Amino acid sequence: MGLTAAQIKTALDEVASREPRIAAALARAGYPEPRIRPTGYKTMLRTIVGQQVSVASASSMWNKLEAELGPDFTPNCLLDRDFDTLRACGLSRQKQGYARSLCELVAAGEVDFDNLPKDDEEAIAQLTLIKGIGRWSAEIYLLFAEGRQDIWPAGDLAVMAGIGKILGLEDRPDEKATRALAEQWRPHRGATAIFTWHCYNNPAL
Repeated sequence: MGLTAAQIKTALDEVASREPRIAAALARAGYPEPRIRPTGYKTMLRTIVGQQVSVASASSMWNKLEAELGPDFTPNCLLDRDFDTLRACGLSRQKQGYARSLCELVAAGEVDFDNLPKDDEEAIAQLTLIKGIGRWSAEIYLLFAEGRQDIWPAGDLAVMAGIGKILGLEDRPDEKATRALAEQWRPHRGATAIFTWHCYNNPAL
């Protein structure tokens, strides 16, 4: 499960003790709510379903898919369905390719969501074996589902903009600069990322 409210508070208090600008933003914006998703391949499948579509469309597709496959479906349940059946659930050819890649890797034991590598970079490398899953999606899974404490999705636009806002930078930092800025906050970059999303459009800042 993701980072708890208590874990986020402890981590942010530690980061704030090192960085006065984060301490000031924390005093004004308060602590963020936890962002928690279930562990397992279904969360990643739901990520694939939701790529590049609205929340409402993603929810509709997921409901149709679950109705077709059953609430306790396994990877093989999806692999047994043909193109037209999955198309009727709203899955485009591309989404079906990504979903099949995920289910094939899980069914073959090549990606085991119950035993991902403990090293974050190794876990990201394993998750990105799945077609359609890039570094950002892998990082979000590890942060929200597994609660890994030092995940820093530096390529996320809201993280870049949020940290720029918190630190009072004139220009939004790019991915490389965002990654470099956060080195000093190890091993608490996960809670800091959650805080950047909290601050991104926060009227208190």
